[in-house]
Amino acid sequence: MKTEQLPALTAVRFVLALWVILHHLTGAAAAPGLLPHPVYALIRGGYLAVTTFFVLSGFVLAGSYGAQEWNSERLRRYAAGRFARIYPVYALSLVLVAPFVIADRTPGKSAYLAAYGLLLQGWTGHLPVGWNTPAWSLSCEVFFYACFPLAVAMLRRVNPAALAVVACVLTRALFLVGVRDEWKPLVHLADFVMGIAASGMYLRLRGRMAGHWLYIPSAALGVALIVWPQVLPSGLDLNTALRPLNAALLVGLALGAPALSAPWAVYLGKSSYAMYILHVPVLWWVRRWWPHMPAGVYVTLVILISAAVYRYFEEPANRYLRGARPRRASPAQISYSTASP
Repeated sequence: MKTEQLPALTAVRFVLALWVILHHLTGAAAAPGLLPHPVYALIRGGYLAVTTFFVLSGFVLAGSYGAQEWNSERLRRYAAGRFARIYPVYALSLVLVAPFVIADRTPGKSAYLAAYGLLLQGWTGHLPVGWNTPAWSLSCEVFFYACFPLAVAMLRRVNPAALAVVACVLTRALFLVGVRDEWKPLVHLADFVMGIAASGMYLRLRGRMAGHWLYIPSAALGVALIVWPQVLPSGLDLNTALRPLNAALLVGLALGAPALSAPWAVYLGKSSYAMYILHVPVLWWVRRWWPHMPAGVYVTLVILISAAVYRYFEEPANRYLRGARPRRASPAQISYSTASP
């Protein structure tokens, strides 16, 4: 499997996970007057980090598996690797919220619990239970994982720029043929396809330009659109506008970003999946034991718990399910296959 020094792609996951957490901490009813408008709008836009994760997932899978020929053994290893990547920590999140699920008296709870366990909640629209709301995105990831072997075989010879154009219009095209907004895996398929295109762009640009020529302007323009979305023309939604900027951001970071290449930043990035999927379960317990915990203390607690979970649970479980032996690696070295959320 291809391994490459792309530390910034790992480290940026921490930034994205933290952005999601801050979004959830502000709440839908947070008073915008307490913060300057740009800061408030950027924090409230934290849900948009999830679509960046989807682009990153496509980038990572294309880089890891895009060039190989598929057979039954490789498909088996691929499936085991994808399961090992997301389900152990997700199962831990279900264990953490289990007491609250048991106490929940919402009608039809068994069906919602089945949707959670099978990672189907992203297909069902809004659920009346909030046991672990960020988990809807894992429904999308499972769908992308299932589609990827066939998709990459079909798209291998497609020009990355042409594929990026397709990704920009795909969601709108799906809406035109009757796809509903509640079917999140289909709605966000365009982000995953954009990630595949971004991986191809990276391979063409590698060694030819410095990454800051892409990640600085794309990040700045993306922030501006999130803060002032009213500048977008009618008919162009924010998610679609951000999709190519997400691709440019990730390509630029892959080309090199020294500020995100420190070993501590990479380690935080590796623990970001645990941050993302455990922060709501941790919040359930915080509200029970210390309902007025300061936000800074809560965020610090989530980071520390997630770092420990990565070190002592996620990484060992991943190795065990893959059947891999422990190995030593530079803190700055990542495998493409471990960089997705």
